[in-house]
Amino acid sequence: MDTVKRYFRSPAAVIGLILLLLVIAMAVSAGFFYPRDPLALAGRPLVWPFSNPRFLLGTDNSGRDIAAQIFYGARISLLIGGVATVIAILIGILVGAFAGYYGGWVDNVLMRITEAFQTLPNFVLLLVLVAVFGSTLTTVTIAVGVVSWPAPARLTRAEFLSLRNREFVQAGKTLGMKDLQLILGEILPNALPPVIVYASVVMAVAILLESALAFLRLSDPNVASWGNLIGLGRDVLRVQWYVSAIPGIAILVTVLAVSLVGQGLNDALNPRLKSR
Repeated sequence: MDTVKRYFRSPAAVIGLILLLLVIAMAVSAGFFYPRDPLALAGRPLVWPFSNPRFLLGTDNSGRDIAAQIFYGARISLLIGGVATVIAILIGILVGAFAGYYGGWVDNVLMRITEAFQTLPNFVLLLVLVAVFGSTLTTVTIAVGVVSWPAPARLTRAEFLSLRNREFVQAGKTLGMKDLQLILGEILPNALPPVIVYASVVMAVAILLESALAFLRLSDPNVASWGNLIGLGRDVLRVQWYVSAIPGIAILVTVLAVSLVGQGLNDALNPRLKSR
């Protein structure tokens, strides 16, 4: 309860949570408000927002309802962001935990692998993976997760390095607990709070990476995503700028919401704030 109270003490965190819940509500209710295929032709191309009551947000270059694509695009962004974050955090925890706990040559090998992944920018490595394995929704999601794990790995390693010599760990070794028991049962629960907070950063970056891919038309063209809609609007940007602006605002709001929620979690879970 104290953690919840500390979270809701921050107005920015509350605003972020409300915005994120709105995006989730859009994703959940997409099929109810727009039962048809969002990529199906719905009317005349390039109808301006609010000029036709059937299309509140207008239509794109092909005559597809932008509002329907925004609602269904929320599903895609949350799906990619959530699954990619889980993949990145799991890989990061696995690598960081073993590197931080064992140290020595294990740490050196795992950190050299981590540095190798960080040599190239995330987006460049993502382009390589998509070029090699294809641009389906599943492939893009996994690829975003795979390029995002080094930072969580370094954070987990730092936490394990600070915790592995604590009294409760030494007591566990004295009692004959195995390394895996100590890693998963004793150290990891104490190392998780900052990793959980950082997951919000990973999710925000994952949404932006997928949108950037879609803008370059390298993501799955068979799904209604915000990035695909922005890329489509690029061809008419000077005249019908709303085609790109509306999904751009949706991405901005979602990333802002995730970031504010992450900051609120940081304030709530940071042990240095517990005494306040």
